[in-house]
Amino acid sequence: MTVQTPSPHPNPSGVPEQIAFDRSELGVILSLYGRAVAAGEWRDYGMSFLRDVAVFSIFRRAAEVPIYRIEKRPALRSKQGQYAVIGQQGQVLRRGHDLHQVLRVLERKLIRAVE
Repeated sequence: MTVQTPSPHPNPSGVPEQIAFDRSELGVILSLYGRAVAAGEWRDYGMSFLRDVAVFSIFRRAAEVPIYRIEKRPALRSKQGQYAVIGQQGQVLRRGHDLHQVLRVLERKLIRAVE
C-alpha cells in the first residue's frame, strides 16, 4: 500500500480558480463607498468574483444597473494596469496599476460646490 500525502495546493497550475479583492483593496474601495453613501450619492453595492475578474458594482438604487464598476483583472497587470473604473454605458473612465489613482476619478465626482 502506498501512502500519498495531499498536495498543499489543490490547483497545481498556479492559476487561481477565482479572482478576488484583498483586504487592503477592499478597505480603499469601501472607504470611498462609505463617503459616497454619507453624501447620499450611492445606496447599494454588489461584488462578483469570477475566474478572470473581480468586480465591485456600485448602484444608486438596488433595482437598477450599476452606475460604476470597479474591476480587477490581474491578466492586464503588466499591460494597461489591473484596475479599471467602468461607467454605466461600459466606457472605461480610468485604468491603471494603482487602485488609489484609479479611484480618483470617482472622488472628483463626489466633490461639489456647497451653496
